[in-house]
Amino acid sequence: MNVSPLPIPWLEAAIVIALGGALCVSRLRDPLRAWRLGVGLMGVVFACALLACAGFYLVGANEAAVGEGWEASLFGRKLLGVDELNAPLLPVVALVHFLTALATGRTQMRRFSLSWSLVSVAIRLAIFGSQDPTALVALLVVGVVPPYIELRNRGKPTRVYVLHMALFVGLLLLGWAFVDPAAGHQAQTAWATVPLMAAILIRCGAVPAHCWITDWFEHASFGNALLYVTPLTGVYAAIRLVLPIAPDWVLQSIGLVSLATAVYAAGMAIVQQETRRFFAYLFISHASLVLVGLELHSAISLTGALAMWIAVMLSLAGFGLTLRALEARFGRLSLAEFHGLYGQSPALAVCFLMTGLATVGFPGTLGFVAAELLVEGAIEASPSVGLALVLASAINGIAVVRAYFYLFTGARHVSSISLAIGWRERFAVFTLTALILGGGLFPQPGVVSRHRAAMSIVRERERQAEQVEIARIYREQSEIDR
Repeated sequence: MNVSPLPIPWLEAAIVIALGGALCVSRLRDPLRAWRLGVGLMGVVFACALLACAGFYLVGANEAAVGEGWEASLFGRKLLGVDELNAPLLPVVALVHFLTALATGRTQMRRFSLSWSLVSVAIRLAIFGSQDPTALVALLVVGVVPPYIELRNRGKPTRVYVLHMALFVGLLLLGWAFVDPAAGHQAQTAWATVPLMAAILIRCGAVPAHCWITDWFEHASFGNALLYVTPLTGVYAAIRLVLPIAPDWVLQSIGLVSLATAVYAAGMAIVQQETRRFFAYLFISHASLVLVGLELHSAISLTGALAMWIAVMLSLAGFGLTLRALEARFGRLSLAEFHGLYGQSPALAVCFLMTGLATVGFPGTLGFVAAELLVEGAIEASPSVGLALVLASAINGIAVVRAYFYLFTGARHVSSISLAIGWRERFAVFTLTALILGGGLFPQPGVVSRHRAAMSIVRERERQAEQVEIARIYREQSEIDR
């Protein structure tokens, strides 16, 4: 393996800095000092994640062409590393955490714990950088703990979250215990594939196990709620744990359930009368759309799904931060009446509409090409699946425009104080908007990267099938010789 021009293990450095920083921030009693230190550390963590991505593309991309990635060993074992799949995801996850912390206003500092946010970003970077499936399973289990502590610290009910996450953890551990790494995807037992399939669907909020997401948004602080769901951790778990070993019927089952969830959640988003529940259903619909593309497991659909994954992370993060800024000024808003907030916060209105339309693949945004690829791959598999994807996207678009009209048009809102967007919120949302528009105007680099990642996933699945077939022929030949 070539020597990296960025030889420091930046991914491990980002995780260690985040964990150490969480300890330092937790010792500060002054919220303003804690916020300043926490935001600074978040910026350092993002820089390390960005350098890890840059290190891969400077050296690892050449090795990825022959099936290898740039890795940094941990304790002599390949637990963490950077490859074609996770290289762009790592800095995006860190960036969303950094911008969310930066956009936290003074009134939100006590509700948004930066120490726990640093712990969470460390766990999520470890999850997205995990190269060992067993380590990934362990990290997924650990990742359900900080949200539970968030609910407990806020004095909110935890029953719905605990029931769903306990079921997720139980099914994940049960399925992984029965996985036979040498069996291939056609020879895995139902005890392995069915529990893993159910665990992934629960984690992604598929119907009927979707109510934990709406409950989570109802009771958690908006910042922490946003950070827990927008990285689409369940999608990453599906790619690493299920896609390589699951038989075709399992993938088809996940695709059908995800497709039904995408349409159902889009329909629910359009009738919601509260902004947080509207955002929760919008997220569920988009996460399900990404899962549908993954489970079609063709090169085009996989490319579209992986590209949409990044587009959804950035656009939903920007959309969520805009709603969070609205809540900080006006409290929780209803979608049952017109508020006329455009006159007070025109910049927020523009950001809301821009990021909202980006989530549904509006032309000129990052999600446009991704949506086109996803629909094209779905139509090749089945015209009815492609039609359902278009229907879900159209309903989501109507839901976004409906929410915009209720929030920003109608009766004029009168206030004696300025409710304009602050510079920190402006910087956070405009940064995400710039990435969304830049990726839409110049989509080629991102599409090429996601296509290489999709081809590596397809090759890995084919490789395992070939190994199983070779083993079967070898056994048959041995029996004949005897």
